[in-house]
Amino acid sequence: MNTLAVQAWPGPTPAPQDGLFAILIDTSSAPAARASDAGARRDAARRQIRLAAREALAALLRLPIGDIAIISAPGMQPRIQLAGAESRIGCSFTYDDHYALAAINLRGPVGVDMMRIQDIPDWQAVARDYLGPAAAAALQSAADRPSAFTKAWTRREAALKYHAQQLSEWQADLPGRAISLILPAAELTGHIHIGDNNA
Repeated sequence: MNTLAVQAWPGPTPAPQDGLFAILIDTSSAPAARASDAGARRDAARRQIRLAAREALAALLRLPIGDIAIISAPGMQPRIQLAGAESRIGCSFTYDDHYALAAINLRGPVGVDMMRIQDIPDWQAVARDYLGPAAAAALQSAADRPSAFTKAWTRREAALKYHAQQLSEWQADLPGRAISLILPAAELTGHIHIGDNNA
C-alpha cells in the first residue's frame, strides 16, 4: 500500500487497510478555536482528536468508548489500552491550523504528520539541514516545489514520530515505510510511517 485515504470524522465506521486507518476532524467550530491563546487552541484540538480516535476505535472494535484509553508520556509514542490492558494498537496525532488527524495501526506503532502546503522561503537551507541530501537534491528540480517540500517534510516528521525522536538536524534515513495520505482537504498533505514488518 502506497497511499491511504483519510476519512473525515464523524463518519461511518472506519474500514482499515492492512490494519491502518486515519481520521481528520475540523476543529474550527469548537469554542476554543476562537481563543487568542495558541496553547488553548492546541489543547482543545488535542482533546477533540483523542475523543474522535476513541469513538472510531469503539465503532470498529464494537467496544464501549469507556473501555478505550489513550496513554501518552513525553518521549514515547501514544499507546492504546483496551479495558485497562495494554494492546498492540498504535496511534499518532498531528495538528495544522484548524485540522487534527489521528492515525491508527491495529498491528503496532505508527507515526503521522500533516501540514498545509506552503512555500517556504528558505527551503534550501531547511531541506539541507533537516531532510537530507537526497531530498534536498530532488527538491532542486521539483515542478511544484511547495508541494514537494511539504510532502518531504511530513514524510520525515512521521518517521521521527514513529521512532519517538525529536526534530533534529539530518543524520540518516530512519527504517520503516512511508505511506502518503489522501486528505479530504486539498490544501493539506501528509504521511504515515510504519515498520517494515507491519504484521
